[in-house]
Amino acid sequence: MFNGKDKNLKYITDDKGQRKEVIIPIKKFEALLEDLEDLAIVAERRDEELVDHEELIKRLKKDGLL
Repeated sequence: MFNGKDKNLKYITDDKGQRKEVIIPIKKFEALLEDLEDLAIVAERRDEELVDHEELIKRLKKDGLL
């Protein structure tokens, strides 16, 4: 998503020219937050039982969700 050549990023540097902070467009920031939320959900669910697609469809139909 990001690379060092992104022209929309702005950097705040120290007296020596070292990058210390970055300013990014709000849309990119919101996308990063969404990605973090998705990763948190994946991490929370990593130990859950895996269900194949066909079994999932059966369960959803049984529960009246499909």
